[in-house]
Amino acid sequence: MNLGNLLFSFEGRINRAKYWLAVLIYVVASVIVAMFGIALGQDSIAVALLNAIVGIGSFISGIMVGIKRLHDRDRSGWLLLVFYIVPGVLVALALLLGIWGVASQSMGSMATASVLCLVAFGIGVWAFVELGCLRGTIGPNRYGPDPLEVQLAVPAH
Repeated sequence: MNLGNLLFSFEGRINRAKYWLAVLIYVVASVIVAMFGIALGQDSIAVALLNAIVGIGSFISGIMVGIKRLHDRDRSGWLLLVFYIVPGVLVALALLLGIWGVASQSMGSMATASVLCLVAFGIGVWAFVELGCLRGTIGPNRYGPDPLEVQLAVPAH
């Protein structure tokens, strides 16, 4: 699998090593943009544009990589919605409850906000383990062949 297929394709399965390679690529790209920001000044329009391009590209690519990783675990790519959206919604609700709880001095809303944050954290841990730590299914599954299986080339006769 080449780098273009790894980062910008929904097809197939990827193992943990390729998943972490993609994460490393995103981190390196972010560090390079940060270095440009330091060199050119944070108020530079060029840095803001480069940051937006790298950010959007990493987000879209991250969805594609995450889907292929979930496919390796024989799970639907739709599970990424739980990993990406639910924690954000829970934290937003917690912030609103927290602000309302401080304004009204309600301990119940502060406790609920804390529980929502803990659930969001738990989903984040689940996503980390599911995507980055657990081995994919052994052998082929409904999404394709095992990426760790050695493909022997059969000579043509």
